[in-house]
Amino acid sequence: MELLSRQQPPRVVAADTLPDDVLGPLTRPRAPLAGLPGDRTAVMGILNVTPDSFSDGGRHAAPEVAIAAARAMAAAGADIIDIGAESTRPRAAPVDLATERARLGAVVPGLAGLNWSIDTRKAAVMADAIDAGAALVNDVSALGHDADALALVASRGCPVVLMHAQGEPATMQDAPRYADALLDVYDWLAARIDACVAAGIARDRIIADPGIGFGKDLSHNLALLRGLTLFHGLGVPLLLGASRKQLIARIAGDVAPDDRLPGSLALALHAAACGVQVVRVHDVAETVQALAIWRAAQG
Repeated sequence: MELLSRQQPPRVVAADTLPDDVLGPLTRPRAPLAGLPGDRTAVMGILNVTPDSFSDGGRHAAPEVAIAAARAMAAAGADIIDIGAESTRPRAAPVDLATERARLGAVVPGLAGLNWSIDTRKAAVMADAIDAGAALVNDVSALGHDADALALVASRGCPVVLMHAQGEPATMQDAPRYADALLDVYDWLAARIDACVAAGIARDRIIADPGIGFGKDLSHNLALLRGLTLFHGLGVPLLLGASRKQLIARIAGDVAPDDRLPGSLALALHAAACGVQVVRVHDVAETVQALAIWRAAQG
């Protein structure tokens, strides 16, 4: 499905003139999944049990601290808690399977009763998490890092987030290049969704994430943000993870990750205005409040 031509500028057209194969994916209601609300932008709280994540690395290394943080996010209004034990920040080194499993194994039992997802690239960790009650798999490699991941998710029927990334975390910020960032990322996600559907994953179990900051410079990230509504043409729910990311400092000044709350809220509200179904954030209470006021003001 081609929504935009690479040779011609976009133009405004009346909705009733669009063919069904274009209009359907844009307007069809998204099926509820992973316990997320279908009538508003959902909030996914970030819980990193890593020593080296770019914003909160080391803060939740103690299992009891991580569990308390997860429960606090749920109490503050998070619709789902996304737990990860391998940092995928720029320049991060890979984490071996045993280490990732050990970090999660100490925390996951304490998540009983919460709606949570697993942020991992490894099929074995996905399987462990699904067995332990994870409602969603969130993979920054779109099930492409581990050769067993695609079949695992297909066989379990678990909902999955497919995120776009260019390159591996250790090198992804080394001069990333695109012919057209918006269209290249769209086409890549469309192809990846088709591959997952062909492998047996139901399209209505897939969420797409354009991958802000993953192998993209500021101009690429801004192109994705400005064209965010295009991704509804994929016909699946959308997730945006831009909380505390470096693009905020690139625009607003050299502010540390902990001081990027205003920028993070601005990005979350932009996502909501663009109809994004899920925002992935560090500051749950603040984001929940901002979205509630925005919704009320919108009527």
